[in-house]
Amino acid sequence: MDKKVIFAGLLACTSIATQAQDAKTAEPKGKAIVQVFGNFHSGFGAQGDDRGFELERSYLGYEYNLAGGLSVKGVMDIGKSNNVDDYHRIAYIKNAMVSWKKGGLTLNGGLISTTQFNFQEKFWGYRYVMKSFQDQYKFGSSADLGLSVAYRFADWVSADAIVVNGEGYKKVQKSDGLNYGLGVTLTPVKGFQVRLYGGINENDDPAKKDVVNVAAFAGYKHERFTLGAEYNHMLNASGKADADQYGYSVFGSVKLGKITDLYARFDDIYSRNQWNVAKDEQAAILGAQVKLGKYVKVAPNVRVEIPKAEGTKANCSAYINCYFGL
Repeated sequence: MDKKVIFAGLLACTSIATQAQDAKTAEPKGKAIVQVFGNFHSGFGAQGDDRGFELERSYLGYEYNLAGGLSVKGVMDIGKSNNVDDYHRIAYIKNAMVSWKKGGLTLNGGLISTTQFNFQEKFWGYRYVMKSFQDQYKFGSSADLGLSVAYRFADWVSADAIVVNGEGYKKVQKSDGLNYGLGVTLTPVKGFQVRLYGGINENDDPAKKDVVNVAAFAGYKHERFTLGAEYNHMLNASGKADADQYGYSVFGSVKLGKITDLYARFDDIYSRNQWNVAKDEQAAILGAQVKLGKYVKVAPNVRVEIPKAEGTKANCSAYINCYFGL
């Protein structure tokens, strides 16, 4: 056989193999979303009877990346009822969304993650141990039905806007008002980030006020440690005039080794003129995290809650939080 023919055949085979590899790389890809939060806890002193194993929450879903920067995601949130007499698990649709990314632009639509405290939650990094401040004290919902857009203007500045129903993901839309939010994230130097956010949740009831949220966050991440602090202010909570709530959270973590972290956090929540003093408190947590392989984390910790209402006592408890996730 002619050597030129053989050489041409080899080139053709190489070209076909290269194109096949490129086509394979460009194929849509998907991944399962499985996250399970659980704990064993025990109170001290007067809270000694509060102990046992608890399955707090499970997230089950799937994310699929399509061509052209498109992706879709669906997630079920299986948690416990707010009714203390109901011990059954309740399932909600947490996310049912479409995203499109192009350059520095990101668009999200559907039942999406909100932007009110998503950044702080990721910076805190121990969601399975304790929710971030605004989520913990009900300043807003972590997901809602609507649209959001984000744009990175440069490596040091990005902005985002969101419009959602304002009811959260556990309730159907029953109000004609919408929840609007604007946020700016700054990274003036490597590792140091500042986040500013403001939002207004409209109320269609003339007897009630619009709920306003403003928040400021600053944090620094190093390969060995993390520090963060946030201040949050909610005006007209639940639509009640002058029913303001304020609060701040300070937290940090230190890497003790390849698989072990030490973390601590302090929260302070209070209300204007003590209108919600029954739920005002200071809270602190100190603990460690151990990574048992790629998918499992265990986090023993001690917590102290100090209510601000007169005649109440501090609550102390010990937890062992566990996380499994793909």
